[in-house]
Amino acid sequence: MKISIAVLLTFLSFATVRAQEAEATFNASLAKSLGADDYGMKQYVFCILKKGSNTTASKEERAKLFEGHMANINKLAKEGKLVVAGPFMENERNYSGIFIFNVTTVDEALTLVESDPAVKAKIFEVELTPWYSSAALQQISQMHDQIAKIKF
Repeated sequence: MKISIAVLLTFLSFATVRAQEAEATFNASLAKSLGADDYGMKQYVFCILKKGSNTTASKEERAKLFEGHMANINKLAKEGKLVVAGPFMENERNYSGIFIFNVTTVDEALTLVESDPAVKAKIFEVELTPWYSSAALQQISQMHDQIAKIKF
């Protein structure tokens, strides 16, 4: 019985310390500015870019389309509409990359992804789905700028 009470008291004191730490680190104004819910989360739209049906574009055409693709990524990121983007390594699923859009509906994300010249030219095809994750993802771009020596 004494051991059980000691274990219970240790657990309760640990839980109290953890709750106090959480309260001390919570930043209400940051959470509000990022649109976070009580869990620090929010809705995004997740996009998988797959290799598209256009397999006949010349090397020069592809280069121009990828230049437009990168310019569009940078534009959407600066507007705060795109929080994460990146290519997949070679894989057997024909996945080319991902976008995580800072919008709440698939229709909004579809409008954004259709502004990409490589998507328009069918170099990429897309799959979009609502996604729930940390509201802090919106700060990735700022952090990345601080660690990247070479900018796209």
